[in-house]
Amino acid sequence: MAPKGSQRVVKKIVAENRKARFNYEIIDTYEAGLVLTGTEVKSLRDGKANIAESYASDEGDELWLINSHLPEYLQANRFNHEPRRRRKLLLSKREINRLRAAINREGMTLIPLKIYFNEKGRAKLELALGKGKKLHDKRETEKERDWNRQKTRLLKDRG
Repeated sequence: MAPKGSQRVVKKIVAENRKARFNYEIIDTYEAGLVLTGTEVKSLRDGKANIAESYASDEGDELWLINSHLPEYLQANRFNHEPRRRRKLLLSKREINRLRAAINREGMTLIPLKIYFNEKGRAKLELALGKGKKLHDKRETEKERDWNRQKTRLLKDRG
C-alpha cells in the first residue's frame, strides 16, 4: 500500500479556456466552487460546457461567473436551466477581498481557465488573475512557440 501523501489526484477536466494563456499574462490562480443546479451538474458530467468567452465579475460581496455556456440537459424536460445564466462562485472572504483589490487598483481581470471535478466529485473552477497582453506581447509568445517547435523538430531529426 502506498504512503498517504503519495496518492495520485485525478481531475476530470470538463471545459478549458485555451486562449486565456495566449491573451492574458496569468499572475495567480485560485480554485473556486460553483453554485449549480442539478441539471447543470448532469450537463457538466456529459462534458458539454464552454467557458471560452466567459469572465468573473464582483458584485457586492460576491463573485459571479458570467457568459459561461452549460447546455440544457436533454432528459430534464421542463426542469431545465438557462444555458447562459450567471453562476455564483464560492471563495473565502479573504480571497474575494484580495481579488477585488487587484481588479480595482491594478486593472486586472478574472479569467476562468478550466472547469473540472475534483476527487470528491465536486465541480470546481480554476480562476486566474491576469493582465491583458498587448499585441507585441502576443507576437512574442507566438515566435517563442514556433521556435520551440522548430527546435524539437531539429533535435528529433538529428537523433
